[in-house]
Amino acid sequence: MDPGPVTVDLNADLGEGFGRWGLSDDEGLLDPVTSASVACGFHAGDPSTMSRVCEAALAQGVSIGAHVGYRDLAGFGRRFLDVAPDDLRDDVVYQLAALIGTAGSVGARVRYVKPHGALYNAVVDHREQAAAVVAAVAAVDRTLLIVGLPSSAVLELAAAEGLATVTEAFADRAYTQAGTLVSRRLPGSVPHDVDDVVARCVAMATGRPVPDVDGAPLLVQAHSICVHGDTPGAVAVARAVRAGLEGAGVDVAAFA
Repeated sequence: MDPGPVTVDLNADLGEGFGRWGLSDDEGLLDPVTSASVACGFHAGDPSTMSRVCEAALAQGVSIGAHVGYRDLAGFGRRFLDVAPDDLRDDVVYQLAALIGTAGSVGARVRYVKPHGALYNAVVDHREQAAAVVAAVAAVDRTLLIVGLPSSAVLELAAAEGLATVTEAFADRAYTQAGTLVSRRLPGSVPHDVDDVVARCVAMATGRPVPDVDGAPLLVQAHSICVHGDTPGAVAVARAVRAGLEGAGVDVAAFA
């Protein structure tokens, strides 16, 4: 039986500047994407940037998510921090409250939560930190969806808590044989060939395997595909990915 048309979300990490320093082309990325994961001030972002991105996303009809991370501006949230679970829970609550309030001030609503950087990678198998993130979301707003890597601890614990989850794949990151992301410190961790990136995204969206970092086939579930805002040429990559998905008959739409 024909399962019908495939639908996938296309998201980007936005608002990742701070004060006078900008990192991503937020306005450019809001055109091709369907969801915007907005930095909440701990790894990047500031109140004015958060407000501006939320207002622009609302105007573009783009779903807004809270991109929560470690308290690590200097390291852009890409360094693991051995934070006590209770402290991490409070940090995530604080970030959620900040973005929810900011979005509400411009008439928008936060729909989902996605950990950033090292926290995203940690909650794949660090169950205490994963539980802290889930506890924070459950305490603030149980209607928020949690986005994460397939088979990760954070999605398992969220489902056990009765929270809705979304599996995510990455347009611009290489995978290990285990289905985790290759460390950015290693060569080949960030694919740069746009045609290859598009082909990988189409394969992931349609349930076909992609090569892992060693070239072996890997099946990656993808209800949402991420293009990092700080990837060189991110806007062009996101536009090419969306065009490639739609050209392959994939419906690109927000999951929330």
